[in-house]
Amino acid sequence: MSDVVFRLARPGEGPAIVDFINRHFDMRLPLVNRREFYRYYYEEPCGPRFAVAEQDGAYLSAAGYIPANQSETPDVWVSVWVAARGRNGVGLELMDALPGLLNARVVACNNIRANTCVLYQFLGWTAERLRHYYRLGTPAPGGWQLARPDGGAQPEPVAAGLALERVPDAAALRAMGLPQSGHTPQKDLWYLERRYFGYPHFTYDVWAATEAGHPLCYAVTRTVTAAETGCVPVVRLVDYIGPDEALPRIGGALDGILRGTGAEYMDCYNAGIAPQVWAAAGFRERLEGDGVVIPNYLTPPLHANTEYYYFTNQPEGFVLFKADGDQDRPNLPCE
Repeated sequence: MSDVVFRLARPGEGPAIVDFINRHFDMRLPLVNRREFYRYYYEEPCGPRFAVAEQDGAYLSAAGYIPANQSETPDVWVSVWVAARGRNGVGLELMDALPGLLNARVVACNNIRANTCVLYQFLGWTAERLRHYYRLGTPAPGGWQLARPDGGAQPEPVAAGLALERVPDAAALRAMGLPQSGHTPQKDLWYLERRYFGYPHFTYDVWAATEAGHPLCYAVTRTVTAAETGCVPVVRLVDYIGPDEALPRIGGALDGILRGTGAEYMDCYNAGIAPQVWAAAGFRERLEGDGVVIPNYLTPPLHANTEYYYFTNQPEGFVLFKADGDQDRPNLPCE
């Protein structure tokens, strides 16, 4: 028996990898079994965005990945990871080999199973719960329809600060350029255009705060309408690109978006930006066991909290948001 080989997928290998995933994962995944998702996340002329562990011509493990930029040393999110039954150790070796295979600075994953955190911690990586923040709007005349906040909860005060202007299209984004940020994964214009102006399903609003004629930061929101929830709108803050210190300066503008849509709340899943910064921007943190319910599943609504977990191999400067990786996508069945 030959040694296990770790390599990137070759052109034309996608169908065989999808078949391997379907045989060894515990459910059929829309990510690889819906054509528009597979094309958007994984298809590339030089070969599908997968790495594999192979022995004697047979796959032992496969891992998909999504680049945050097109640099020679990209930051990537892992998307789908599966090992053949009884070969989880090889699957972990593939994960450990992934930074070298891709020449990647940062390898991370948004939404891992809680009980797998220990596997990534074994590699020396950071794996933990994703924090959840929220800002309340005004309840409907009949009271809160979706959220279950503290009895006397009032929105955190925010200063007027900087204005946010909607970026109308990808061409306008390209003309503005990127703000300065020390965060990783580093998202380039190719990624931002593709993710927020070329996604096959959801519609996003990209907002820019400028200073001295240059972009200071971008905030990205997605509004779930009252027609979609069946009761009230909700605004999801799904991404932020910019320095931490700029976030409190757009707190008033974010509140304006919340009020302008008539939403019951605005929420944000995030790792890497301190709770104190979010508080200064007008957001409270929902803590496990604090009795507050800020629903994540909204179409239809599920009146319960959702906990997410993530990993990164490089925690210094790392941030994560709801739309990162393969997340913030509609719950659609396999084809």
